[in-house]
Amino acid sequence: MTYREEVIGDCRLILGDCREVLPELSVDHVLSDPPYEDELHKAMGRIKRIDGQKMVDDLGFDGINLTRDVIAAACVKAASGWVILFTLAEGVRAWRDDLQAAGAKWDTTCFWIKPDASPRFNGQGPARGAECFVTCWAGAGHRKWNAGGKRGIYTHCVNTGRQGEHPTEKPVPLMMDLVADFTQPGQTICDPFMGSGTTGVAALQLGRRFVGIEQNERWFDLSCRRVEAAHRQPRLFAEPTPTKPIQQSLLGDAA
Repeated sequence: MTYREEVIGDCRLILGDCREVLPELSVDHVLSDPPYEDELHKAMGRIKRIDGQKMVDDLGFDGINLTRDVIAAACVKAASGWVILFTLAEGVRAWRDDLQAAGAKWDTTCFWIKPDASPRFNGQGPARGAECFVTCWAGAGHRKWNAGGKRGIYTHCVNTGRQGEHPTEKPVPLMMDLVADFTQPGQTICDPFMGSGTTGVAALQLGRRFVGIEQNERWFDLSCRRVEAAHRQPRLFAEPTPTKPIQQSLLGDAA
């Protein structure tokens, strides 16, 4: 069931449940940050900070474990190219198994390094300084991307240009790197867990089309505002070079 839909330029934003919306879509790529694994949700309420400050104990959404297989299958069915999903290290193998079961070609696990990641506030062990994202190919033929033999390691500060409202917001520079490496101008990227709309902002700035799905009305409204603001900004990509070469005459004029 779709509760609301907004169209902003080349972006289509849908307020609804991605399990209901994704089966109706056909896009080039899926790039998203699904809910964390249940293990982190359960641990959050038990974390005690040693500095006396209040720790976030509820992210406002359920863990992914019970719906991971359904989400994986819907993403693979909707995409004709890459499916790229953020996850904790604990979820990598489970995502791989479910994505392969849905017919995707597994590629690799990449890493987002966070130089300014929060310390472990209870002081009982090392903090997480990185986050994984899994990649697989849901289309026909060979995998295609723009970064040659580049390593799958992306280093970006967590707090670069954050809006600060959504608890798991990704930095725009990180998402722009992924959009630039894995997709082409004019292609359509879907984020079925749109959150605060960062993927849509990155897609717009780099000349891609975007479909975002979010079931929380607060985050949906925030995404609409951010995408609308990005839509008014100049694009940051260069127009593709024409595929047909232009023959120059000996006089210097186009033939």
